[in-house]
Amino acid sequence: MNKAIIHVPRRFVSHEWGGTETVITEISRQQQRAGFQPKIVTSMALADCRTEAVHGIPVQRHSYCYPFLGLSPADKAALDKKGGNLLSLPLFAGLMKEPGVRLFHAHSLKRLGGSVATAARLRKKPFVVSLHGGVFDVPKAELGTMTKPIEGKFEWGRLFGALFRSRRILDEADMVICVGRSELDAAKKKLAHDRIAYLPNGVDTEKFTQGDGAAFRARHGIPADAFVVMNISRIDSQKNQLLLVEAFAQVRQTNSRARLVLIGPETQPEYGARVREAIAALGLQGAVLILPGLRNDDPELLDAYHACDTFVLPSMHEPFGIVVLEAWSAGKPVIASRIGGLKHLITDERTGLFFDVESDAASGHLARQLRRLSGDASLRQALSRNGRQEAVSHYDWQRIHAMQEELYKQAEEHLERRLSSTCRKQTPPVPATPKLPA
Repeated sequence: MNKAIIHVPRRFVSHEWGGTETVITEISRQQQRAGFQPKIVTSMALADCRTEAVHGIPVQRHSYCYPFLGLSPADKAALDKKGGNLLSLPLFAGLMKEPGVRLFHAHSLKRLGGSVATAARLRKKPFVVSLHGGVFDVPKAELGTMTKPIEGKFEWGRLFGALFRSRRILDEADMVICVGRSELDAAKKKLAHDRIAYLPNGVDTEKFTQGDGAAFRARHGIPADAFVVMNISRIDSQKNQLLLVEAFAQVRQTNSRARLVLIGPETQPEYGARVREAIAALGLQGAVLILPGLRNDDPELLDAYHACDTFVLPSMHEPFGIVVLEAWSAGKPVIASRIGGLKHLITDERTGLFFDVESDAASGHLARQLRRLSGDASLRQALSRNGRQEAVSHYDWQRIHAMQEELYKQAEEHLERRLSSTCRKQTPPVPATPKLPA
């Protein structure tokens, strides 16, 4: 029996850890416990070692390039950080040699996803693709940010996109997995087949009950009686920390003990600079703390959640929002944008509070919600209790793994039907036996 499950994300490094890395790691751990052999195969983007193990899951990295003429080192770094359409022929060659493969699972589209789909097709293995960051419902402004480094550059890699049938990935996949319901709805309208499923992200609900919030506050000079607002996500225009800083400044006008903590890797350094400029311009230097991203196995992450009084996710675009599950599991109330997958994840006034991020008065609306929570302990407790119950009841990783295993089986069944159909078409009919004369 083939047991290897090959996960292929665009990049996978600890210092740029995000929700996709957490999902791949945790689902791989579940697969390993179930007797399978998960492996993460990716590019060398932002990495300095070719092989390592993360939570006992082997990680193999391959060299790569961006097939555009005239890219500067800064352009390449920006593409590494976010959305780069890379080409890695060594990775494709490695996929063709992986032994004992049960299934290929791509966590990226474009040329990389196409190379995974091609390896699966040539090796007659099931091919599954997950849409983590949004494909059909990405705002135009975000797309513009992602493609800015390649504007005006000649793309010599189009041939490889055609060879790998990159534009046909979602049409030909044995299963398309959407982590957000908004993405699912859009995919069902765009794709001509029904091999599309919703599979939410999960959370280790027990792990996030642990954590020393007092120790975190002490380490970072945060007063024990401060009202702490926290955001954990990459520093990026999509995640919208700038709006959070503006709303927090309004809260500080009536609550001088309030503190804001931003934790995450800077996938857009220029945006990070804008956030710091706003903090300085608003006179918040002593009230806002910015920390690098934390891997999901770092104890500091647990301490951070337990140090806050409320968690805020002010994203402009969010297919799901795994950090909401983590905050719920830690027993913290959540405020989030009424947008994308968050609209389906959170029940307003029960498991969290919404604010209208697309409104001209968004910062004021968010500030009002923050003031509500800071002045109403019973509301904080109710939201915390309901949120944790939601996480425990619906999003535990064991439950998510069982659902994904069913989708894998459906993918295997689809491939079997497709191969059988192809075989029948290629098999010439048996000629009738001629009748002999009497």
